[in-house]
Amino acid sequence: MNDFQLDPRLAADSAFVADGPLSQVRLMDDTRYPWLLLVPRVNGASEWLDLDGGQQRLLLAEINQVGALLRGEPGVLKLNIGALGNIVRQLHVHLVGRHEGDAAWPGPVWGHGQAQRHGDALAARVEYWRRRLG
Repeated sequence: MNDFQLDPRLAADSAFVADGPLSQVRLMDDTRYPWLLLVPRVNGASEWLDLDGGQQRLLLAEINQVGALLRGEPGVLKLNIGALGNIVRQLHVHLVGRHEGDAAWPGPVWGHGQAQRHGDALAARVEYWRRRLG
């Protein structure tokens, strides 16, 4: 895990929040949804099955922790969790807080419209999530 390299597309579309036991926690730079990513720091991993049992358990614990935080966000009625990897092969898990009437409801967020960037508010949003992760 020492020579971990983040895919440049993930780096361009998200901001680093914190390191968990296994994964980087990243905030997607899109104000339309409360949206976090978990990117396991395991080189060459593109699928859940590329992780050993201990890593899978760590990632599941991270998903549970981050998912619980997202579910606690105002207005979140549904939590979408996905690890697609069709465009970015590097294993990463999306956790997206959803509500009826959001920009993509009831469809998936992927490929729906253009991201609305945080702009000057990005640093404050990252700090907000750092505090919530404790």
